[in-house]
Amino acid sequence: MRTYNSFKNMVFSIISNTLTILIGFVVQKVFLDTLGTEYLGLNSLYTNIVSMLAIADLGIGTAIIYNLYEPIAKNKKDKIKALMSFYKKTYHIISLIIFIFGLILLPFLGIIVGKTTIPNQELIILFILFLIDTVSSYLLSYKRSLLYADQKSYLISIVHIGYLIIMNSLLIAFLLLTQNFYLYLIIKIICRILENVIISILANKKYPYLKEKNNEKLSKEIKNDIILKVKGLFFHKLGSFFVLGTDNILISIFLGVSVVGLYNNYYLIIYALTTLICQGFTSFTASIGNLLTLESKEKSYQIFKRIRFLNFWIAGYTATSILVVMESFISFWYGKTYLLDTGVLIVLVLNYYLTVMRYNISTFKEAAGIFHEDRYIPILESVINIIASLILLKFFGLAGVFLGTILSNLLLHLYSYPKYVFKKLFNKKILDYFKSIISYFLLFIISITITYLISSLITFNNPFIQMITNILISLIIPNLIYYLVFRNKDEYKYFKKTIKKILSNKLKGAR
Repeated sequence: MRTYNSFKNMVFSIISNTLTILIGFVVQKVFLDTLGTEYLGLNSLYTNIVSMLAIADLGIGTAIIYNLYEPIAKNKKDKIKALMSFYKKTYHIISLIIFIFGLILLPFLGIIVGKTTIPNQELIILFILFLIDTVSSYLLSYKRSLLYADQKSYLISIVHIGYLIIMNSLLIAFLLLTQNFYLYLIIKIICRILENVIISILANKKYPYLKEKNNEKLSKEIKNDIILKVKGLFFHKLGSFFVLGTDNILISIFLGVSVVGLYNNYYLIIYALTTLICQGFTSFTASIGNLLTLESKEKSYQIFKRIRFLNFWIAGYTATSILVVMESFISFWYGKTYLLDTGVLIVLVLNYYLTVMRYNISTFKEAAGIFHEDRYIPILESVINIIASLILLKFFGLAGVFLGTILSNLLLHLYSYPKYVFKKLFNKKILDYFKSIISYFLLFIISITITYLISSLITFNNPFIQMITNILISLIIPNLIYYLVFRNKDEYKYFKKTIKKILSNKLKGAR
């Protein structure tokens, strides 16, 4: 059942996020054509800033989801209601805090945005709309957590697909008709509220006892556990923002908001893929939480190795595809004037690989509730990222910003994960961890180098033909290499057998 639920959640998550990617390309193209690079950069910058403000949620949602695994498994409805009531009250307070801190930032927007032709008054009004969008997302979204914890995130994905189609259709239509950024943001706010209302209604129907009066208060033990995890999660969320969310702010301050716009064309693709894969692995979290609760460490380690193998194949293949396809796609879709230096792309790809390769172990980490033990690591990671990015920016420009992120990323891969997660959960030697990540990384470098060299030998003047050719090369070469290397490995055989079994059951059901 765990495997089936994980697979179903992953499939719907992939469908939802693939749709997000495809529609996102169209919306970004229309946005660029109607509003220009500067507004595109501002859109990306403000998105990062409100992400920073979202740190105020302190990771309470993650801590509560962890505490929901046990009462859901044992059908303790009163305990579930108590947790959800606490979650609702907390999120209402958090939304108010985010709004207040957002207003405090208003006088500093001119400094953060840097060089721009957009009037200061307009910068303020647009930021307030971004702020309203973020705050509104907290008011009804807490019920999502119950569906996630109950291994039913596929239901959220189904609603999200409808939301994406309706919202983006409206955005495209109104951008083409009005070229109005204000209206663009208002439509996003309305659609986000409607999505949360629908998910709330769905949760109420799925769990009708949520509408009943809550007579049970959270025990002191659970509150203390939530507080402990929140303390750790706060540092993790703070670290995640400074490592993954400050790039646009640094670029805007030192290089200008127009450069943010150019980078955003690349970022859209990288972020879309990162989100797609992250959501896929997030769909495993509830099942892994159940696994760690009920099974032995040896069984858990066996599952971990399988998911790590899947993680590598996905990370290696998609990273290779980004390097091989990106420039031809940008040339075809946006035009050659929007290309960045190839050196910047190489650094972005390496950073992408390291980021995506975090997902398998971070999924186990989250499912196990390991938030407090390594709470200071994200702060150290943040300091390394900011200092390294500022120094390297002076020497390497735009690429230096992402080199700093890579250096901070290595802290997790080389220290935090092996010490606080791998050894703690599986009682294995840390040397086993390093042997695995190094062997995977070497295979990735060999594969991506071979694929890139082959693609560079086959060139066409037509950007569309070049893009299609590069897509085919990136589809065939790395997957062929991985197949030849892994075809006799247990992990490969397991997924091959699992996929065949699921497809076979589906075909039988169809009959």
